[in-house]
Amino acid sequence: MLNDPVEAEDVVQDTFIRVWRAAEKWKPGQAKVSTWMCKIAVNLCLDRLRKSRPSTMENAPDPRDESATPAEQMESQERVVAVQAAMQELPERQRAALSLCYFQELSNIEAAEVLDVSVDALESLLARGRRALKNALADAREDLMVSTPLGGSSGFDGTGI
Repeated sequence: MLNDPVEAEDVVQDTFIRVWRAAEKWKPGQAKVSTWMCKIAVNLCLDRLRKSRPSTMENAPDPRDESATPAEQMESQERVVAVQAAMQELPERQRAALSLCYFQELSNIEAAEVLDVSVDALESLLARGRRALKNALADAREDLMVSTPLGGSSGFDGTGI
């Protein structure tokens, strides 16, 4: 969600601090601990996104696939940057829904709990987010269909919450 590994590390630390301080507020049977922690992390990410300056894509992480040729790495990086830029243009809740379901691999039920919405509302956020990404990436569709973060292995590993 943050598209910045350093910011993501800070959010993880802040999440654990908040969990530690609010451990007595967690109620067994209401939600899983992982869902509760994920909700805290998402809220911290949203807070940072609201306060942050516009991010530049110049700092996008390099692909981690060492077996790819330099040309393949460059093409993969261009796809990652295009998808990340399109993701950054989405409304925060759509971006959060897509990140939770596709990059964090949460189920729709778990993601809905984290975002504090119904499953139907989450599915609506996902549909609108996918539609917006499709429109934003329409010109580069042929190149992106080779492999993208939402449909294959582009070298983007989803880190950065």
